[in-house]
Amino acid sequence: MSQPHGQTKAMQDLIDRLDLEKLEENLFRGSSPQNGWQRVFGGLVIAQALMAAQRCVEADRIVHSLHAYFMRPGDPSIPIVYQVERIRDGASFTTRRVVAIQHGKAIFSMSASFQVEEPGFDHQIGLPKVPDPETLMGEKEFREVFLAKAPETVKKYWGRERPIEIRPVSLTHYLSDEKLDPVAHIWVKAAGLVPDERHYQSAILAYLSDMTLLDTSLYAHGTSIFDPALQVASLDHAMWFHRPCRLDDWLLYTQDSPSAAGARGMTRGSIFSRDGSLIASVAQEGLIRKRAND
Repeated sequence: MSQPHGQTKAMQDLIDRLDLEKLEENLFRGSSPQNGWQRVFGGLVIAQALMAAQRCVEADRIVHSLHAYFMRPGDPSIPIVYQVERIRDGASFTTRRVVAIQHGKAIFSMSASFQVEEPGFDHQIGLPKVPDPETLMGEKEFREVFLAKAPETVKKYWGRERPIEIRPVSLTHYLSDEKLDPVAHIWVKAAGLVPDERHYQSAILAYLSDMTLLDTSLYAHGTSIFDPALQVASLDHAMWFHRPCRLDDWLLYTQDSPSAAGARGMTRGSIFSRDGSLIASVAQEGLIRKRAND
């Protein structure tokens, strides 16, 4: 696919990977980038599974929620096959189940519900008061100022071009082992052009919803997902889509972790548009296990 004027390579790559290959009715194939990571990014699996489900619903049905489980790490060296099961087609709601398969085994499953858009009661929580993204350090400046002394895992993560730009309100978590309140406010923005099409917008919103989320559960313990002494992985992911959003401006991703216990961390998130509209809500539990000493 040709790259539109003004598009970035990273965003175009994501869009291309969301354009799944149809193998058969209800059966699709996707791939992940060869970026040196040992497992496929969970947000990409969620986004591709959602695209597969959206391909199997009527055009007037818009996703309003998804509930997913990660069962095995994704292998980035081979394609992922997405099998869609058409659970229910009702007058207003449609339900689809998607299973992602590699090496003949399920690595991920997701149920998604779609609804015909209709009016109704409308209220929401308010946008937190935080600094505007333009006042915060950008990723380019962050790399220049801090990455020289950072661990290799941090350099690898922050040093590559990504389809989503991240501007945390606070960088303390990345720079010290101070124990902090398990709360984060992070501005996120598509680093490129997102198609003016609801299926792509929902999938890319789902993609970015998995970014930085589990890390918040480690704030209270003075560590991060980059700590080599930890085994960290997403276990499940739920998301509710409240209002449409074009993804052409900054979004505020507020996160908190109400609990960590049993080698698992629980984190919640709210995604707001800059004008204060609550776009989506997210919940995730992840493995945050201390590795056994060799």
